[in-house]
Amino acid sequence: MSDSADLQFVSPYAFEAMQKVDVARLAALSDPELRLLLPCLVRMALCAPADQSKTWAQDKKLILRLLSGVEAVNSIVALLSVDFHALEQDARKEQQLRHKAGGSNGESMLVSQLQRGLTLEFEHSDPLHRLRLALSELLAIMNKVADSSGEFFLKSSELFESPVYLDELADVLCILQAELPSLLPIIEVAEALLHVRNGEWFLCLLVANVPDSFNEVCRGLIKSGERQDEESVGGRRRTEALRQLCQMNPTQALNIRAMVVEECHLPGLGVALTLDYKPDSADEAVSPLVSFVSGLLLGTNSKVRTWFGLFIRNGQQRKRESSSVLWQMRRQLLLELVAILPRSRSSHAPTDTDDDDDITLASGGIRGGSSAYSGLRAEHVVKASALLRLYCALMGIAGLRPTDEEAEQLLQLMTSRPPATPAGVRFVSLAFCKLLAFPTLVSTPEQEQLMVMWLSWMIKEEEYFESAAGVSASFGEMLLLVAMYFHSNQLSAIIELVCSTLGMKIAIKPSSLSKMKTIFTQEIFTEQVVTAHAVRVPVTNNLSANITGFLPVHCIYQLLRSRAFTKHKVSIKDWIFRQLCESSNPLHTQLLPLIDVYINSILTPASKANPEATNQPITEQEILNVFQGATGGDGGRGRSRFSITAQLLILYYILSYEEALLANTKSLAQMQKKPKSYSAALMDHIPIKFLIGQAQGLQKELGGLHSALLRLLATNYPHLCMVEDWLREEEVTGTLPLLRRILITSPAACSYTHTQLQEAFQRLPSSQTRLLEMLERLALLSPSDLIPYADALTGSMGLLLEEGVPRKVLHTLNKLWMVLNTVMPRRLWVMTVNALQPSIKLLRKPRYTQNDLMVDPIIVLRCDARVFRCPPLMAITLHMLNGYLLSSKAYLNAHLKEMADVERQAQTISNLGLSGQPDTPEVTREELKNALLSAQDSAAVQILLEVCLPTAQEVQGSGGGGADSLLQKMRGGAKGRKQEVERAQLQLQQEAEEEGGLLSDLREVQCLVCCLLHQMFIADPNIAKLVHFQGYPQALLPLTVAGIPSIHICLDFIPELLAQPQLEKQTFAIQLLSQLCTQYALPKSLSVARLAISVMGTLLTVLTKEKRFSFFMATLPCLACFCRAFPPLYEDVFTLLVQVGQVASSDAAAEERDIDPLIARLQYLKERPQDAASILGSQSKLGQSKTSSSSSNTLWGTDPDVQLCYQIESTFMDIIQSSIQTEH
Repeated sequence: MSDSADLQFVSPYAFEAMQKVDVARLAALSDPELRLLLPCLVRMALCAPADQSKTWAQDKKLILRLLSGVEAVNSIVALLSVDFHALEQDARKEQQLRHKAGGSNGESMLVSQLQRGLTLEFEHSDPLHRLRLALSELLAIMNKVADSSGEFFLKSSELFESPVYLDELADVLCILQAELPSLLPIIEVAEALLHVRNGEWFLCLLVANVPDSFNEVCRGLIKSGERQDEESVGGRRRTEALRQLCQMNPTQALNIRAMVVEECHLPGLGVALTLDYKPDSADEAVSPLVSFVSGLLLGTNSKVRTWFGLFIRNGQQRKRESSSVLWQMRRQLLLELVAILPRSRSSHAPTDTDDDDDITLASGGIRGGSSAYSGLRAEHVVKASALLRLYCALMGIAGLRPTDEEAEQLLQLMTSRPPATPAGVRFVSLAFCKLLAFPTLVSTPEQEQLMVMWLSWMIKEEEYFESAAGVSASFGEMLLLVAMYFHSNQLSAIIELVCSTLGMKIAIKPSSLSKMKTIFTQEIFTEQVVTAHAVRVPVTNNLSANITGFLPVHCIYQLLRSRAFTKHKVSIKDWIFRQLCESSNPLHTQLLPLIDVYINSILTPASKANPEATNQPITEQEILNVFQGATGGDGGRGRSRFSITAQLLILYYILSYEEALLANTKSLAQMQKKPKSYSAALMDHIPIKFLIGQAQGLQKELGGLHSALLRLLATNYPHLCMVEDWLREEEVTGTLPLLRRILITSPAACSYTHTQLQEAFQRLPSSQTRLLEMLERLALLSPSDLIPYADALTGSMGLLLEEGVPRKVLHTLNKLWMVLNTVMPRRLWVMTVNALQPSIKLLRKPRYTQNDLMVDPIIVLRCDARVFRCPPLMAITLHMLNGYLLSSKAYLNAHLKEMADVERQAQTISNLGLSGQPDTPEVTREELKNALLSAQDSAAVQILLEVCLPTAQEVQGSGGGGADSLLQKMRGGAKGRKQEVERAQLQLQQEAEEEGGLLSDLREVQCLVCCLLHQMFIADPNIAKLVHFQGYPQALLPLTVAGIPSIHICLDFIPELLAQPQLEKQTFAIQLLSQLCTQYALPKSLSVARLAISVMGTLLTVLTKEKRFSFFMATLPCLACFCRAFPPLYEDVFTLLVQVGQVASSDAAAEERDIDPLIARLQYLKERPQDAASILGSQSKLGQSKTSSSSSNTLWGTDPDVQLCYQIESTFMDIIQSSIQTEH
């Protein structure tokens, strides 16, 4: 828009004075500058102000004085004297006429037929006619803009193009817009002015006279602007107009630029405003242009990135023009690049006097010998890094094709040698990645030689840079990593590395890296050089996730993956061990993959040709050194010189190594020198549970390490992952225990020695008060501080089995044991098992080991018999038993897998040349293992059930209550009427007075055992099936059914148990079913009960006399339970009883016995059960009947059939009595 080049625009000084109404500044303006602002100043002087203050009155006088000497004021005053209301009415009528006429230039309400040209008419007209002429012309342009549908046009107007009347026309436009704002919105006027010559000048004057509308006008022009402004004449005119507005008000230039980015319109304007922007304080680090363009291309807004990238691509397609904003931007960037180059690399800086904007460069820039390698100045390093990233974004994201000058200067900058500072390390890394991303920058042999020499300098100076700069992540690791990727042909990994270092996603073709691959693999880094160099690289001290960049650990990881160390016989074990020991929180993400690939290199040979080419595992002594002092009493947490992160990583290595060793036993069997598993003694010295507890509190810092350790523990050490342990740990590590530990206010609180605690145990029961005080104090300690007392606590457990030990002491010891179980479970279990051995065994001192207990978990139950009646110690024993049963399964599975693969390999070798031999040993071994596990579980269950039986002394002491008292007392208050409840309560009170309490030791032990059996049955229902197929005393059935909630699963296999040929199993099945039906009156129970009745009827027809007597005497009472649970079974049960009675009475009659008419009574009771009350009579009569039956039983006691008959009658009576009680 060169048509306005000679016109005077409003200066920033004048605009700021107008914006702030600074009269003093306005008075300082020159006459030409003041002339541009007269419309607004005259209106301020003449119109009534809203501000009535004295200050404004004084300012208004100054304005009038300022205007008094200006001749043009009179014409403006005349313009303001017009009747604008009438003018507005005529203008609106003209708009309506034009709308009806379709926008054609017909009759005008504002202007009559012109006799002369528009310019002459304007010259000879009065103020009103001038306003009408200008308004008519402006409305015509505005209407055409509205009808143009976005297509740009340039309206030829004699009035707007005449340089003689521009000032007068500007006055008219400003007055019109100010007096008719509804007719002439300033945004629409601004849009119309873009379509006439000198429009940007008129627009600036219009906005200068209405300074408050600056942002509104700019936003309107931007919103209606083009997405790509340099593509059209209209876009360029709009950009130039907005640029002039921002030059008039430079303080708002950055805000207008933000509007451009927000709307994604006029990208050239954003660049132009940045080029025009002159900050008050120059930033030596990064220029505004670099910051702005980098923000657009490297920001998170993909829409903005695409929009600006299109601007770059489209701008390159046009011929190079000096007026193009894109080429102005490129020239400015190149100027900044050349300005920071070392002087020996560029002997001539570009100037603005270059004719075609070419930049004349020194021809010796890359051939200047040693002078070409002068260093980059320290103050320019950050700016150089920003320029490199910007050019990467322009070339990689926006598709910029660099010119020869740009490419040459970029290469000069990339091969510069910065000072040894953190910023210098960053610059070298960026320059190296830019070389990899855009290898086309190296096009000549001289440039290739320069690049090779620079890379060699990087290798040589890497160690010095790392030490001098004080950074852990230097460019040496990146060089090493790229070399390894090139050797393993992992080009995609190199591309990912380059993108992550540059901080942008750019498209790099793998084929473009072929030249760089040749240089790296053949000239700079051979594979042997890489491995030899990598092992000498020092480990990163205190390696954590806070240390970013590419570290030695990345290089070692890639070399391990490519098996370079084993291929060239370079030992890497010591380096990995040192790096693991030098790790800290938060955990670096590369450490876990490093351990995994290291383990794989230990167990998997590098090639089939050389099966022994593997790395060496970490030695046991090195591992022991790491865990020495990991826990251990007062201050034990700080004794180890290794961090908790290092210990957890070593633990992860050991568990992963053992798991991988089992997974690869088949391939390891072929190796002559097979890697060995770590010894059990080593594992005993590692506080696994303590470390897992520490990891649980550091989950956020450890990333995925905690979950990985839990997975390995659940596989290899299931006894350390029991759910009840995790729940108990909440009681130990929760808020309440923490508050209790705060009570420790003096060192004396935990100053007890090991010897003092043992003496207190030895002096029981006389020292029970002192012992209880010591135990309560110990309960306030943290789990790790309690570890030194573990020997004394477990070694004295046998003393607590003596008479007279208070229950409070036992309970406190149980609590302390559970606290210790959270940090040292395996060692604690072994100590406890050995301490609870019977006193006879203690004389021989049988010391069981961890391995003994895993092989035979039943050892836990071979303890002192008094433990079975000491509930606190019994709870500890059951916990250990459950843990060792789980560990035994894991131990046998691992042993089976290891031995099976070894023997398979031996069998394959021995059977070479033979065929037809079945491969069955593994199947047999698996079956034997399952049988052994089942035998262990069932043996443990049977022993525990036997423990629940009362001893002879307990039976005598309780009056024969037996084991069924639990179920009876649980149900006693729910079966009868109110009198029955009162009688049961009275009986319980009497027993409580006799036994010293309702909750006896036997009852508590029974509850503990039932709880464990419930867990076992849930974990493996097959155990429940096996135990019930084996059977157990019938006296325990009420206890197991009432105390084990999961026993209802027996309903699934009772039909199978009824089908067994052994009569004892059938009897046990019916007795079990009767208790289950009473406890679980379910539809499934009903169907199984019908089956049992049917089986009993079938057996009646096939059993001999002796077997019939033993079977029905045991099972007939169960029929009463069936009827009590399921009244619909009355008919079937009565029928069965009558049939059994008929068979029994027939046999008795055959022996010529004279017995009561049993069959007749049974038939009568079956047909009329409602008359049972008269037969049973009162409670006293029932007692007499039982006495009579008892006497008859005594009389006929030697005859089984007679006894069976009376048992049938007794069953009838029980059924009828229970039904009568139910009705009432």
